[in-house]
Amino acid sequence: MKRWVGRWLVAVSAIHTIFAIIVFRDGLTSIIKRGVFNTADSDAMTAAIVWFVLFGAMLFVCGLAIAALEKSPSGYIPKSIGWSLLALGILGVTLMPASGFWLVFPPAIAVLIRKTASRLAAFETEVAK
Repeated sequence: MKRWVGRWLVAVSAIHTIFAIIVFRDGLTSIIKRGVFNTADSDAMTAAIVWFVLFGAMLFVCGLAIAALEKSPSGYIPKSIGWSLLALGILGVTLMPASGFWLVFPPAIAVLIRKTASRLAAFETEVAK
C-alpha cells in the first residue's frame, strides 16, 4: 500500500497553518507586537488563535511520526492511531461541522482497514533486532 497517511496529515497541517496566517493575521500580529510571552491569557479570541496554530503544529508532528512509521520496512501503523484519529474527527465534526476536521477521516479509515498480519510480524521482527 502506498505511503500517504503521514503525508496527508502534514499537508492538512500546512493548509491549517496557512489558513491561520491569512485569517488570523491581525491576531497573530498583535501577539507578536505584545512580545508573545503571556499574551493569550487575557483575551478569548487570542487564546483561540493560539490553540488553532498549536493544533496545526501538533498535527504536523503527528504526520511526521506516522510518515516515519509508514517508511519503516514493515510499514506498520498501530490501529490505536487510526482509532484516535477517528475519535478526534468525530469529536471535531460534532463540535464544529463546518471545519477541516472532515479531513481526518480518510487517513483514520485507511489506518483501520489496512491489512496488518504480515506487517505486524515484520514489525515485531524489526523491534526484536
